[in-house]
Amino acid sequence: MMSGSRIPAVVPAGRMAEAEQPVLDLPNGLELRPWRLSDADALMTAARDPDIRRWNRLSVETPEEARRRIARMHERRRAELSTIWAVAPPGGEPVGLAGWGDVDLAGGSAEIVYWLLPAARGAGVAVEAVKRLGAWALDDLGLHRLRLCHSVANPASCRVADKAGYSLEGTMRGALLHADGWHDEHLHALVRGDI
Repeated sequence: MMSGSRIPAVVPAGRMAEAEQPVLDLPNGLELRPWRLSDADALMTAARDPDIRRWNRLSVETPEEARRRIARMHERRRAELSTIWAVAPPGGEPVGLAGWGDVDLAGGSAEIVYWLLPAARGAGVAVEAVKRLGAWALDDLGLHRLRLCHSVANPASCRVADKAGYSLEGTMRGALLHADGWHDEHLHALVRGDI
């Protein structure tokens, strides 16, 4: 139950941490798999990409920092705070990242996060990853509501949200600080039963 409440938790504590993080197939020949320490170079490459740096808070300067960040991904999953996957060809190097942050099992919600390296952009990879992770979060994990937030200056993420079935709910003013200042953000959501 939720602390101090008679309302039961939407997802019982422990469900995420006790299960192994699954490998999830994508229809485009890629898969979503857990990040490995050996993926540090891909994370460093992403941290140097101007578009990824512009829209995400990814700061990794050294291989050791990248390995610590990957280890922290696994720690945060065990703490049931997030679950992050590498978007990669089977047996290959990551071409992106997708997953759930700000997980609230008791309240039944989470926020999708994602980015792609330039070679993977424009082929529908982000849409397929967001759809697949939505199905996993709602059907397998048991969450009720999923959020996708992005700067209003990022129309590509707006298209991903729309194509993945996330309804635009509104604009959050001055919601996220980017390198160039405060950005308004679009709030999109997918609720169990929408699809």
